[in-house]
Amino acid sequence: MEKRKLSFWQIWNMSFGFLGIQMGFALQNSNVSRIFQTLGANIDDIPILWVAAPMTGLIIQPIIGYFSDRTWTKLGRRKPYFLAGAILASAALFIMPNSPALWFAAGMLWIMDASINVSMEPFRAFVGDNLPEKQRTMGFAMQSFFIGIGAYFASKLPLIFTHLGVDNTAPLGIIPDSVKYSFYFGGIVFIITVLWTVITSKEYSPEELAAFEKHKETTFIKEEHSSDWFVSNGKSHLSKGILFLIISALFSFVIYNFDLKKDLYVLSIGLIGLGGLAMLVSGLMQKANNTENGFVTIMNDFQFMPKIMKQLAWVQFFSWFALFSMWIYTTLAVTQHIYGTTDTTSEAYNTGANQVGEMFANYNLIAAIASFLLPLLAKYTSRKFTHFVALVCGGLGLISVYFITEPTVFTMEWLPMIGVGIAWASILSIPYAMLSGSLPSNKMGYYMGVFNFFIVIPQLVAASILGFLVSKFFDNEPIYALLIGGASMILAGIIALTINDETKITINE
Repeated sequence: MEKRKLSFWQIWNMSFGFLGIQMGFALQNSNVSRIFQTLGANIDDIPILWVAAPMTGLIIQPIIGYFSDRTWTKLGRRKPYFLAGAILASAALFIMPNSPALWFAAGMLWIMDASINVSMEPFRAFVGDNLPEKQRTMGFAMQSFFIGIGAYFASKLPLIFTHLGVDNTAPLGIIPDSVKYSFYFGGIVFIITVLWTVITSKEYSPEELAAFEKHKETTFIKEEHSSDWFVSNGKSHLSKGILFLIISALFSFVIYNFDLKKDLYVLSIGLIGLGGLAMLVSGLMQKANNTENGFVTIMNDFQFMPKIMKQLAWVQFFSWFALFSMWIYTTLAVTQHIYGTTDTTSEAYNTGANQVGEMFANYNLIAAIASFLLPLLAKYTSRKFTHFVALVCGGLGLISVYFITEPTVFTMEWLPMIGVGIAWASILSIPYAMLSGSLPSNKMGYYMGVFNFFIVIPQLVAASILGFLVSKFFDNEPIYALLIGGASMILAGIIALTINDETKITINE
């Protein structure tokens, strides 16, 4: 028994919800730094305020993936999560631009990002669930198309509302109406597009999924349930957990003793320390033969991920480190380095901030176009070479912002963003196309969630160290964060060339 081939419009319908999801993410990425700065945040405080977003994804996505793998309702398997996340995210989009204080805005970012992640994570697994392997590249490309189109319009919304006569400036500490109306519009589109996918798309029943499992069984699943797997992994988690906790304590002591930037505690405690604690608890539970629970399953499956997933981890790390530096610092870099102001009430600042919206819109439009062109390049070369070319283009695009002296439509809004858009299209599709064929179908949701670790961890590292680097070594000049990001993306492209794209799980007929 094999999965049926879907038509173009069926793939369109099942991906349409990504239009709204990405509008939510794009509004967040292109406007939250502006909101934080308007509410009084200092430039070197911006990265730590952003830490809520990646930390939320780190926690939410594998949990949602784990439970969605085990869910079946009248509404379906993944669709209940689409819908619940959309309702919560839409509400958060209405509340966020009305934040009365900086602490409230930081909290709303946490809630909004968590809600968007609840909707987004099952969409990746949805492709693996519903499409035969030959159509998955098309499925991920369609998602990339909607991501590009959604982000393009979302990034342009403040400028569109400004052209319609909505105020683009406001008194000190107040978010401009152009930003508020953009968030309201995004919230409406979010819920409508996800509802479209929920209503028009079907999911396979548990009986059909069981039949597919019988037809296509992997050696990965058999290895996972070997008799000594839990015991040996428990010992490994114990030793690694203790080691990570020691490193966390020493790193935290250095931060405290030398009075380093407090952002670094996100890395020492939030990432290394909590990671070590999770491994220690997992090891103790396994040594006590307490293995029949979701926490141990999640921790063990993370260690025994497919080989190609491990190979992609470093590529993802440096790619997303670069993207996070761009999302955090582009508004700050453009307004300060090119427009020469940090005054959020000035016309120059808000003109520059709107131009950043244009830049973000343009790279997403390029990505929408490139999402269907990159598979053609991969067909005649290879997926890893295509990813290398795309990431190098993106890195050069970020670096080029430093050399802009006249912020014309072409030199700033288009030229750097062509390369970034090509990279973005590749990042959103090619790694998932490489990965999906190597995942056991009964853990598709979980491993797509775990793959998000290699998106989230670099963002946490960026949030921890970029503020420190910019303030200590670059005299609070945020343009240098974009240079670091560009170099990071080029490095990711070089590493991509080492991936063994032929790695697959052996299938027993």
